[in-house]
Amino acid sequence: MAKTLFEKVWDAHVVHSIDETTDIIYIDRHLVHEVTSPQAFTGVENRGIPVSRPNLTTATPDHNVPTKDQLSPIKEALSRKQVETLEANCKNHNVPYYGLGHENHGVVHIIGPQLGLTKPGMTMVCGDSHTSTHGAFGSIAFGIGTSQVESVLSTQCLLLAKPKTMKIQIDGELSKGVLSKDIVLYVISQLGTGGGAGYFVEFCGTAIESLSMEARMTICNMSIEMGARGGMIAPDEKTFAYVEGKDFAPKGEDWDNALAYWKTLPSDADAKFDREEYFKAEDIEPMVTYGTNPGMGVGVSGNIPTLDDIKEENNKITFQKSMEYMGFEPGDAMIGKKIDWVFLGSCTNGRIEDFRIFAEFVKGKQKAPHVNPLIVPGSKGVEQQAIAEGLDKIIEEAGFTLREPGCSACLAMNEDKVPKGEYAVATSNRNFEGRQGPGSRTILASPLTVAACAIEGKIVDVREYL
Repeated sequence: MAKTLFEKVWDAHVVHSIDETTDIIYIDRHLVHEVTSPQAFTGVENRGIPVSRPNLTTATPDHNVPTKDQLSPIKEALSRKQVETLEANCKNHNVPYYGLGHENHGVVHIIGPQLGLTKPGMTMVCGDSHTSTHGAFGSIAFGIGTSQVESVLSTQCLLLAKPKTMKIQIDGELSKGVLSKDIVLYVISQLGTGGGAGYFVEFCGTAIESLSMEARMTICNMSIEMGARGGMIAPDEKTFAYVEGKDFAPKGEDWDNALAYWKTLPSDADAKFDREEYFKAEDIEPMVTYGTNPGMGVGVSGNIPTLDDIKEENNKITFQKSMEYMGFEPGDAMIGKKIDWVFLGSCTNGRIEDFRIFAEFVKGKQKAPHVNPLIVPGSKGVEQQAIAEGLDKIIEEAGFTLREPGCSACLAMNEDKVPKGEYAVATSNRNFEGRQGPGSRTILASPLTVAACAIEGKIVDVREYL
């Protein structure tokens, strides 16, 4: 029987079937951070049981950490307590822990692929919605709640309802200035924030195949912003080349055996999906968001919709509220709107490729004087690679400062916050009300568009500068 990539990986991890729709699934890799794990560790301790397989859990603090002076005590009391609690829990339960200053420290979804913890054909979970990032390797990866974190710690398994499958195929050649962030923002703008609800999505097509692994991670990272349970991309030669040689990648004969298995994972030619969507790469231009969810996106050369363009009544209410919050008017052009902040970073676009793109654009230029920058690598590894390549010097000469790794202003659970009423063009994944600080206004975009906006101090079409 023909199977999709998702079905192959899921079926290989079924420990026990409860009924036709529900299975107990074995989890290959569990990632934890400081925010959603404390109660889970406490739950295990209260039940008097050990962590089942501590070597299959990897921990790092990222959400609450400062991005300056990381080796000094964390100033904010709650953040300091959460980070200290994570370190203590990991020590007590023999869970590998990469703390501040460690060479492997970073945003949890950056360090997984970077270290080779993420591999094709795995099941991966974390108490964080953007765990879907790891699906770029052909893994089933998704976010879980704290009670499920406890379940994985105690049993290495989860009781799960099997999602439906969706194929999103994007064919053609991308136009200049269009990155993977633009692809996924475009898809979400077309399908809506609920368009993927109930599905695990496989992204495919010639446009997806042309992307680097880091670009593919951006696509899968934001699959949940259309309501999907997660996103996947079939492993190929680019995947194998990326994984080979990483610290936790198989070696020798184990590599040969793993590679032979990974090559069987792509969806069979006659596999059936529950839903299929098709898009043309040529239709996608650099994207920006104008509202308060990632589905409110438009090509940078376009205008914000008018109320007449919004068909569903509930969406009209959301649209009107978002316009009021953002301080925009229906029908406005996005080009020319003044910005106050730029943020390069997050688990969506905090990788070395993103910093290379940013640095290449700003080289020899100067940021607009009124723009406040947050330039935050996703891991210590990214930070050190950027320094080794001289990207930090290029960035600094253009008026920016390379900070230390962390989630930073993606969700503002740390010191990096955008002030009330001010506009930030950000490479992060969400533009919800107050996401980057109480009252902050977020416009999502690609690293290339963020670079151009930082130089000009306003929303611009980066294609005019290429």
